[in-house]
Amino acid sequence: MSFQVGAALLDACVLAILIKEDAYGYVLTQNVKEILNVSESTLYPVLRRLQKEDYLTTYDMPFDGRNRRYYQITDKGREKLNEYLSEWDEYKKKVDKILSGGAGNDQK
Repeated sequence: MSFQVGAALLDACVLAILIKEDAYGYVLTQNVKEILNVSESTLYPVLRRLQKEDYLTTYDMPFDGRNRRYYQITDKGREKLNEYLSEWDEYKKKVDKILSGGAGNDQK
């Protein structure tokens, strides 16, 4: 079973991966795929949007005669990730409460 992945969750995962270290597209895609069922064709528009919103910046590094485009989180991206982490914590607590038989199960 898999849950629907919203844009905010995907954004948060990308930013969380990049907080650890810069990554180029393929590696970033593989890291995201370990946790979410997404394709490269889904991820690259997300990366472009995050870059447009100044949450990411890019730079190129040569590798085997070609350039690899690396993505790097910005200070604004770090702030956004902190917002996402706070929102995720609240959301997770509410879902955990319901799934563990808490709120919402009082009415029968």
